[in-house]
Amino acid sequence: MTDKNRKIAVIGAGFAGLSAALDLIKAGHEVVVFEASGNPGGLASGFKEEHWDWSVERFYHHWFQSDAHLLGLIEELGWSDQVLFPKPVSVMYHKGKFYPFDSIKAALLYPGLGWGINKIRFGLVGLYLRFTKNWKPLEKVTTEQWMRSKAGNFVFESMWKPMLDGKFGENWSDKVNMAWMWARLHVRTTRLGTFEGGFQRFADKFARKLTEDGVQIRYKQSVNKISKNPLGRLDVQTGDEQSEGFDQVLVTLSPGLMAKLAPDLPQDYLGELLKLNHMGAVVMTLSLKHPLSPDGYYWYNIPKQAGYPFLSLVEHTNFLKPEYFGGDHIIYIGDYLEKDHPNFSKSDQELLDEFLPHLKKINPKFEADWVKKAWVSKTGYAQPIPLLDHSKNIPSLQTPIDGLWFASMSQVYPWDRGTNFAVEIGRRAAKLMLEN
Repeated sequence: MTDKNRKIAVIGAGFAGLSAALDLIKAGHEVVVFEASGNPGGLASGFKEEHWDWSVERFYHHWFQSDAHLLGLIEELGWSDQVLFPKPVSVMYHKGKFYPFDSIKAALLYPGLGWGINKIRFGLVGLYLRFTKNWKPLEKVTTEQWMRSKAGNFVFESMWKPMLDGKFGENWSDKVNMAWMWARLHVRTTRLGTFEGGFQRFADKFARKLTEDGVQIRYKQSVNKISKNPLGRLDVQTGDEQSEGFDQVLVTLSPGLMAKLAPDLPQDYLGELLKLNHMGAVVMTLSLKHPLSPDGYYWYNIPKQAGYPFLSLVEHTNFLKPEYFGGDHIIYIGDYLEKDHPNFSKSDQELLDEFLPHLKKINPKFEADWVKKAWVSKTGYAQPIPLLDHSKNIPSLQTPIDGLWFASMSQVYPWDRGTNFAVEIGRRAAKLMLEN
């Protein structure tokens, strides 16, 4: 094998790993993808009942019209005609009621911001963050400090504090830097999209394309350790204690898993990995006999102060047609939680018993017998927590071990986690590996 024809391992078949594999195989290298689960997609993977035509994501996902990396990849693959952009309605909570909040007109009519100067300050701050590209100074101040100063205490308490509390909890919400908020408001759109058949269909189709191009994807093949061998190559040891040598290895898992896989990394780099903080997520998906939202709303933003035991309620079939799911009405009930939160240890039935009574607040006609089936998905790694001067904490994609690379959603900063930036960082890592 020559220098121009290397054997490369990619650990993880999420969007980052698949995107990297695409560019590496195109460059003429031998590529092997290791995936611990039985299917591609990572945190964007889904599941499907026999009577459904579409899959449902385990953790609710959608795309934005501004997702240039993801949509560019799809165009490159020739599948743009299979991307859909419906126009669902997202709502905000105020004094026991929900109000649309997905357009300038809706924002002007939303009573939670009051009238006059507060709405003007809210609008001016939004415009500034939308158009400025200078985010670096914003990471030196917390979101709370900046928003209280620029938008005012009332706007912060009404709009941004509930979001921060919901996303990061009481231990972190007042510590998140303003560059994170800038990134959300700078690029996101109100128009939301998906792939025909669901995200899992896209991941499956992408994986088949890679396999046809020559990539080996080894499902249900977990990796236990990555280490240098006496020949200077990298040994990838799998769960069955088998080792295989590679010239380069790209890991696309969480920082904590990366630290476990490569214990020979220098202590300073391991320290960088282990001090990266993140929130976990618990998401319940329900199939119902009847629609839940009386008004056809898609996304309910619910402040913790409102007394609900969850952050968001998403009626998926007000975004996509119930006919795609055999007439079932699909809802998500989700929350970002610290990894030691009791919900991670509760049974599915315990969570169901806790959540269901609160659905009557959305629709007083709701009854428990509307529920046909429930699924619960949990992950300890869902939302990175960016603190002050966070750019100094981002580990390099090229690790100190020659040939070992790391690309995770903790490194897409200042951008927020999501499939678009998973594609970006996967392809960026592949580019650096090819140049190395």
